[in-house]
Amino acid sequence: MKQKTEILYSFLSLLLSLVFSSCEMFEEHPYDVDIRGGRDINARNIARIEPAMDGCKTMRIAMISDTQRSLDDLKDAIKAINARDDIDFVLHGGDISDFGLTDEFEWTRDAMEKLTVPYVAVIGNHDCLGTGRDAYRGIYGEVNFAFTAGNVRFICLNTNALEYDYSEPVPDFNFLDRQLEGFPAEAEKTVFLMHACPGSEVFNNNVMKIFQRYVNMFPQVQFCAYGHNHQFDMSDMFGDGIIYCQCPNVAKRKYLVFTIKEEGGFDCEAVDF
Repeated sequence: MKQKTEILYSFLSLLLSLVFSSCEMFEEHPYDVDIRGGRDINARNIARIEPAMDGCKTMRIAMISDTQRSLDDLKDAIKAINARDDIDFVLHGGDISDFGLTDEFEWTRDAMEKLTVPYVAVIGNHDCLGTGRDAYRGIYGEVNFAFTAGNVRFICLNTNALEYDYSEPVPDFNFLDRQLEGFPAEAEKTVFLMHACPGSEVFNNNVMKIFQRYVNMFPQVQFCAYGHNHQFDMSDMFGDGIIYCQCPNVAKRKYLVFTIKEEGGFDCEAVDF
């Protein structure tokens, strides 16, 4: 009996040592949302963009997208953008992360902080995996937001309906209603930024036509910018004159440059780096 008791104690001691050593090996779960470093990135950068662009009617904006785990390519893109002196701010089209891990968001945020101009980022479908939505909100802020740069209102949307399992309205038409009702007097034009465009497998295509009706309600829509499909493309998707511009993933070694002109219209250029 004594021998059995000693064996049991030895087994329990071994088990406890394994448990505690495992805790030391894995200090945190990969999906823990324990954010280190900067938060509220979008709000902080919008607070830089809006006063800097006040009164501007011509602007040049860079866009990158789907950076995911392509950190070396992202860093090269940032160096290329920083080497220019004509970019007012940068748009990130989502898929900041690959698996929705907090570490991934932090790695990308830390790289993006090397930009010499401010940027904003929308949420992508990969950013919704695991606890990614919480990590995105903790680091970047709300998934739907808007800001004014000069005479242009930028409407930035979560369009990843599939990853939300249709449990919330995506896109959020209540948010769009509020943007229409409170459209700033100084804004004369509109740009939309989203990750997944209408017609993609991620978008709620049951409401794609309704969504486009909303888009057409906004003043002088210049273009709708998006990512997700990892290619460069420009198309009049609905045949109504509104151009959807797709930004390739950063691993393609390209970023986009949009020039919004005072006299009307815009140019879009895909730039190799």
